[in-house]
Amino acid sequence: MAHIRPSTIAITDATADMELAQRAIARDGQAFMTIMQVHNQRLYRIARGIIRNDSEAEDIVQEAYVLAFAHLANFRGESSLGTWLSRIVINEALGRLRQGRRKADVLRPIGNSHDATVIQFPLPASADDPERMMAQRQILNLVERATDNLPDIYRTVFVARVIEGLSVEETADLLGLRPETVKTRLHRARHLVRKQLHEQIGPVLLDAFPFAGRRCARLAASVMGRLGLSN
Repeated sequence: MAHIRPSTIAITDATADMELAQRAIARDGQAFMTIMQVHNQRLYRIARGIIRNDSEAEDIVQEAYVLAFAHLANFRGESSLGTWLSRIVINEALGRLRQGRRKADVLRPIGNSHDATVIQFPLPASADDPERMMAQRQILNLVERATDNLPDIYRTVFVARVIEGLSVEETADLLGLRPETVKTRLHRARHLVRKQLHEQIGPVLLDAFPFAGRRCARLAASVMGRLGLSN
């Protein structure tokens, strides 16, 4: 197999982005669908990481798409289409955040939602293990809550680097930061998340290796059977 240089891949991706954008500008419905299918998860996670509210994050992504599609002619391919869209989402989310804080000066906040699946942990292959599924959900909720509690400047970097898996350079380009700043904020964010989890994980770990319910009954029945005894 011929070796493909990274620069060649980058050029190919940039060309594909431009072609897709041009098709969307020409009102190609499939192009719009492709753009959304490719970028929905990343954009939602970024919005959710900033705004910390499920429904509002979804609304932000929708508004960002409308704005982006109305200004696709401004996309020059200087960065990837994903980065271009992400910046629009970030601007929209930060605007909502500032607006929400102004409202908070007048109205008492109702609270935040912590039901979104920001990080997807692998679930058991079978739904016959409800205890383990419950334990995983508890851990997932703790990680989500710890992420939500990060200060804004650390949370955006943490979401981009750890949850979305962007490189240091991609995160720096996306957020308009120096790579050194990304590394520093990520280090601090990880420390804060680790500290929160350390303080809260103890009670959850009591159920980390559950041995009850169907699992317990299954083992007991197996032992009884091997001993030739009835239940």
